Order: sequence, then C-alpha cells, then structure tokens
Amino acid sequence: MRRPKKMLLWCGLAALLLLASTAAQAIPAFARQTGSACADCHAGSYGPLLTPYGMRFKLNGYTDTDGHGVKIPLAGQLTETHSAPARGPSSTALTEADLYIAGRISDQFGGYAKVEADYAGRNNTYNTRLSYLDLRFVAKELKLGGKDFTLGVSVNNNPGFDDPVDVLPAANSIGAVTGSGPTGTFLGLSGPNNGANRVIGANVYGLYDANWYGEVGTYTTLPTSTQDRLGYDISGDPGKISDTGYFRFAYMKDMKRQFFSVGVVGLTTKRQLPRTAPSDSLFDLGYDLSYQFIGNRDNIVQLSYVNILEKRKYGTTPVGPTGLIALPRGALHDEILSATYTFKQAYGLQVAHTQSNGTRDAVRFGPFGNPDTTANLITLFWTPFGREDSFTSIANLKLSATWFRFTKFNGVTNNIFGVPFGAVQTKPGDLNAFSVSASVAF
Repeated sequence: MRRPKKMLLWCGLAALLLLASTAAQAIPAFARQTGSACADCHAGSYGPLLTPYGMRFKLNGYTDTDGHGVKIPLAGQLTETHSAPARGPSSTALTEADLYIAGRISDQFGGYAKVEADYAGRNNTYNTRLSYLDLRFVAKELKLGGKDFTLGVSVNNNPGFDDPVDVLPAANSIGAVTGSGPTGTFLGLSGPNNGANRVIGANVYGLYDANWYGEVGTYTTLPTSTQDRLGYDISGDPGKISDTGYFRFAYMKDMKRQFFSVGVVGLTTKRQLPRTAPSDSLFDLGYDLSYQFIGNRDNIVQLSYVNILEKRKYGTTPVGPTGLIALPRGALHDEILSATYTFKQAYGLQVAHTQSNGTRDAVRFGPFGNPDTTANLITLFWTPFGREDSFTSIANLKLSATWFRFTKFNGVTNNIFGVPFGAVQTKPGDLNAFSVSASVAF
C-alpha cells in the first residue's frame, strides 16, 4: 500500500521542480504590444519576479500599448528538461509546451490565458490543461481626494495569482513544500488538493496614490466535471468551498533605484473534502515583505519573505488504526524566504528556503503525525535575449540549472515514510532532484 503513495509523491515533486524552474516567465506577446523589452517588466529578462514597471503593467490590466496598431495576442513557449533525481532514473524530454492568449482588448479590458501541455512520462504522452487565467477590467487615470486612483476587477483561477507585488506563492509559483497528509495552507501552492487553477473568482482592486493597494473578492471551486474537461485529474479536487472571502492590502513604494512593499493577505472559507463530507472551517492570515535594489539595472537584488498561518476547525474527528482520535482543531504554517541576484539582466542566481509545519495530529498526518517539512531551491539561469540591446527583444531563451534539496520531511530526518525495520528506508535527501532546462518563448 505504501509504494503507490511514494510514486505519487515523487511524481508530485518532479512536477514541483519543473514548476519552479519555468515559473513567472515573460510573455513575448506583451513585449510586442507595448514595444518594451522583457527586461523592463522582469529583472532577469525572463522572470522570476516583476520590476515596478511590470507591476504597473499588471495593475493596468495588461492594456498598455505602444499605440502602433493591433498586435497578434498569441505567444508560445517550449521547455526541454533533463532531470536527475537522487533516487530513480534520469530522463530528458520536452516537458512542457505552452500557448498564451495574451493582450489588450480595449483601453479597459485585457488579460491572458495559458494552455499548458505537460509531459506525462507514459508512452511519450502529454496532459493538456487550462493553466493560469487572469482577465481584467480597469478604470485608469481616476482621481480620489486629488490623488491618482486606479480601480479594476480581476477574474482569475488562483487566490493570490493577481497579486501586483508578485510575492505571494500563487503569483511567483514558489510555495512551501509540504509532507504527507492534508498539509499546507490553502493560500500556499504545494499542499495536496490545493485550489490552484481549480477555482474561479472575482476580485475588486484599487491602487491609491501609487502606493496603497487594496483588494477584496470571493472564489468558488469548479465542478469536478469542469475540472475534468479543463484537463485536471479529479483526484486532486480541492473539494467544495463556500462562504469564501479573500482580501489583500499592501503598501508599495517605488523609489526608482529601490522598491519595497509590506502587505497582508487573508482568506476564509468552508471546505467539504470530499464534497459529501462535513465542512472544515479554514482561516488563512499572512504577511509579506519585499525589497528590490534596482540601481542602474546592472546589479539587481530582490528579497522577499512570506508567512501564512492557517487555523482549521475540522468537521469530523476520525479514529485512527491505533484507536487514537483526530484533533478537532489545528493550525498549519507556511514560510518562504527568497533572494535573487541578477547581473546585467542576463545572469542570475535564485535561492529560496521553504518550511511548512503545524499542529501534531497522529491521525491526520502520517506516518508520525508531524507535518513539518523543510526544503531549499537553488537556481542558476542565463537569459541571453529580452533586453533593449539584445539581438531580439520580443523573443527569449532561458537556460537554467535547478537543485531541489530537502532537509526534513514528515517531521523527521530519517526513515521519512516510517517503514518497518529491515525494509528500504528513505531519507529526505533521497527526494532531492537536479535538473537542467532550456525554455524558448516566442
């Protein structure tokens, strides 16, 4: 019974590694629309994080243009990856092919949708699905109390994905890696049955005086039949959520050569998982800090920290195999610390540390009742194009090497799946993986 769970775990970790290595990429359709280089919006010409210029473009609903006619709102991306896990065979494959429909419809309407085909690893097959979605209406150049005011609506499929600071897990695709069981916060990205791309919601947001950002909205999960049509395995259904409220507030300060922000984020919902089960009450509350040294753009440093606490009141208290009863309440806690250095907008190093922990519960979190997991992500990348002085500024290439390293899993540093004496044990390091990837966007 343990082996299939391990296989699912390793498949999930491989997907997470791929996600981390290709997240938050620049979209050439936006470069053609605005006449700007990829490096204007992304510090490393291909991501991972947005510059203040890129944040404004996102807040303006992706509607900014160079005024030189209508551009074709399409872009594509191909990613070839060589993966070398610490345990198991290495592989090389075209791991992802993406189609973006991205651009402005009018001065007030814009957005993008990503259709993603992921390598399934079985008989060279691919799973095609609707990935990110963000459609916006925005009213710009308003005045409130004599100050500039922007008011918009975002329809998206992942709470936090529309974050302008681009620091929340849903926005930059770096979430805290979690252990076995229902671990991880709802606003995190990496827990099982999380809501990423399987929910739909609408948020009203405003930016006052270029510094104060506020957003409120709500989400609901897509029916399992719709998830299936969109390309998702319904075994990952996040359940039925109701009475869901979401908010995000942040103070942002762009000082041209430097930028910083401080923000809070929250979500409250009732979730039935599975959908016929009694409801669990979830309340997520987090805060985040970010800083960018931009200077003359030859040496860019970006730092961010996210801390999310989730309080849970469970609808059931199941009895475990040993007769122990699950706790009626609990808390989960995710933290992500990330630092990125970019040289001449082309060469970069990103280091991230994630940890997820929570209340001990012998029934809910197996095999030790301890959800604590820590991991590190280290990525080296090179993006030769995407700058104003590049051979081309409207297409791009990214070569990267990524190392995913675990130091604790399921609360322990040895025999992480609790197999009996004499069986093959697994250490956190056995989950480590190294990959080299080449992504081309056009």
